[in-house]
Amino acid sequence: MPIKYTVISRPNPQDREAAPQYYPSIQSSGRISLRQLAQRMAEISTLSTIDTMAAIEAFLQVVPQELAEGNIVDLGDFGSFWLRTKTTGTADQETVSRTQIVDVKPLFRPGKEFKKVLNNAELTKE
Repeated sequence: MPIKYTVISRPNPQDREAAPQYYPSIQSSGRISLRQLAQRMAEISTLSTIDTMAAIEAFLQVVPQELAEGNIVDLGDFGSFWLRTKTTGTADQETVSRTQIVDVKPLFRPGKEFKKVLNNAELTKE
């Protein structure tokens, strides 16, 4: 099934007087639940839907725990998760502290196979 996109107009934030530009914007075609994902995975494996759901639940618990321990979670060709921080600076190295970390966010870098699938995806204008 192709990925659908629509056309949206955006003003230039640096020049509000300039004519707007038009951009493609990907539109979601739906949402898949945990149960549906487990069912799809069970169809292509030797695991039952319940076993697959248990494995996914374990994955969803372990990944944040590993990130919280400072580890990069490397999932091979799928990609990897790691943490990124938003911080404020200080003029003196001695005064750097935890309070300067404003936000901690998980990031995902897709691996080769993940990128390959997305790069080969069909896109259609809605």
